[in-house]
Amino acid sequence: MKTLNGKSLTVMITLFAFLFVGVAIAEKKDVEKKNQTECPVMSGKINKDQYVDYQGQRIYLCCAGCKGVFKKDPEKYMKKFEDENILLESVQKVCPVTEKPVKKEIYKDYKGRRVHFCCSGCIAQFDKDPEKYLNKLDEETKKGKEKGHDKNNH
Repeated sequence: MKTLNGKSLTVMITLFAFLFVGVAIAEKKDVEKKNQTECPVMSGKINKDQYVDYQGQRIYLCCAGCKGVFKKDPEKYMKKFEDENILLESVQKVCPVTEKPVKKEIYKDYKGRRVHFCCSGCIAQFDKDPEKYLNKLDEETKKGKEKGHDKNNH
């Protein structure tokens, strides 16, 4: 049986190390997020006076008419934001787990949303039942107000 000499073994170990590190970096690499610039409904330029707050996220629209369309199927548009790596403006004030004030530097990106937490321990709790906590965020944002003019509200 042929054995590897010291040089061959060193080369193999080095190649394996580069391969392993390369895979680890690729897995950890965050995809760069883009700010929202287009209405998710009509793909027009957003109007910062027209928006809907949904599950701690502010979704800007192009016109008041898009509010109702968005509200009929918000998950359709959230999926679009996720697929296009759009970072929405956060209006979230409290942690969905503890209802304590959030720390903006502690967050998890989940299904097109950047969910903020009060501490890193709450991320693990969120991961056990994300939909439960997203619904809590939706209740929080429903307490907030929508802004913008429409034909019935000037």
